Amino acid sequence: MTDDFRKQILPWLVAVAFFMETLDTTILNTAVPTIAKSLSVPPLSMKAVLASYTLSLAIFIPISGWVADRFGTRRVFASAIGLFILGSFLCGISSNIHVLVACRILQGCGGAMMLPVGRITIARTFARSELVKAMSFVAIPGLIGPMLGPLAGGFIVNYFNWSMIFFINIPIGVLGLYFVYRYLPNYRNKENPPLDVSGLLQFSSGIALLSYILEVFGEHTLNISEIIGLLFITMMLLSGYFLHATRIKFPLLRLKLFRIRTFRIAVLGSYFTRLGIGGIPFLFPLLYQVGLGFTPIQSGLLMIPQAIAAISFKFAIPAMLARFGYRNVLVINTAIIGLITLVFTTFTSTTPLWEIVLIMFFFGFMISTQFTSMNTLVFADIIKTETSNASTIASTMQQMSMSFGVAIASLLAALFIPDPLHSTSSQLIYGIHEAFFIIGLLTIVSSLIFLQLHDNDGDSVSLHKSIVP
Repeated sequence: MTDDFRKQILPWLVAVAFFMETLDTTILNTAVPTIAKSLSVPPLSMKAVLASYTLSLAIFIPISGWVADRFGTRRVFASAIGLFILGSFLCGISSNIHVLVACRILQGCGGAMMLPVGRITIARTFARSELVKAMSFVAIPGLIGPMLGPLAGGFIVNYFNWSMIFFINIPIGVLGLYFVYRYLPNYRNKENPPLDVSGLLQFSSGIALLSYILEVFGEHTLNISEIIGLLFITMMLLSGYFLHATRIKFPLLRLKLFRIRTFRIAVLGSYFTRLGIGGIPFLFPLLYQVGLGFTPIQSGLLMIPQAIAAISFKFAIPAMLARFGYRNVLVINTAIIGLITLVFTTFTSTTPLWEIVLIMFFFGFMISTQFTSMNTLVFADIIKTETSNASTIASTMQQMSMSFGVAIASLLAALFIPDPLHSTSSQLIYGIHEAFFIIGLLTIVSSLIFLQLHDNDGDSVSLHKSIVP
């Protein structure tokens, strides 16, 4: 097997694993009423099934880098896929909600390792000048999964048993395991620091608790005093970790990496940008189905143009970054995404379908450019021995920002639609439009973070400018 062939197949392996994970996080939402009826539980009880997966991700992502360095990227990546397959199978045969929750935790344990370890493998395999091209493949599943999930979930529960939602992961995962064992390089460090157990307990507990608060926020399952109390405990745990991390030699998350300017801007810029755009996949089904009266399948189909654009233009992103540089691309692209989000406030029942399709197609290209640029800039000035730590921090921050993004979108929609059960469609559309408006403004403001970049920042991970005509 040649290195060139390995480089060709590696991004696809990581992308397929990432697709399974992102699809699984959204496909279940549509099937919640059907599964609840099958298990003879109230639909609200299914929140535990959704939250358990998110909590599992929050707990296990922080140790992904250490585990990969200790046991090797191939072994850990294969084990992650294996756990995900096993968890999926057990979820599909679960006969009660308690077993289903436990199996979702197991599934989340595998899912938590796939993306960070995949990024580590790619960062160590490819030269920095090839990283943008490789990462452009990996960014696509993160766009397609949330869009196809509701459509696939609705289709499955309409025509098949709900167990198929979990079983579809099995053949994909088995095929992925074969290619991982055959083609994935096995990077591992000869000497590894001891695991920061104390830091793991503090940070993972804090993040898990924060994820739980975000999951239940706005559902009136907790009163305001209980939420404030949990937030206080969360802040104490996270503050305790940050203090702990400055006092030991080998902390769980190497916060000293934030001293590297490009890494700091990439991670923080990604975090605040995703706070806005992270809630868009949550708002569109509401707008399409509740506000505009589309069916779930029609709503899902309207998200397809975004996925097509993300795939079609992936080859243009490296050349764009090489010609214009990370600073110009990220500042302008982030602002444009914010402006497009403001355009979403004009979508009404009288908006021509072709106009919605065209805007969503353009939006898909801009989002794909944004994710690829932010994800690759993370490694611009990171030495290879620190790729595991960099990937772990970036993945942890990404998971947090996605949770916050959905929570912000949900909160804004609830703020402008005070009585969803008795609101008219026009009132619902107005509330969702207002949420889009604020999210658009937040996204535009987040573009200011990337102004701190220098003109030549990121050149090491993009095509050399001299080869671009």
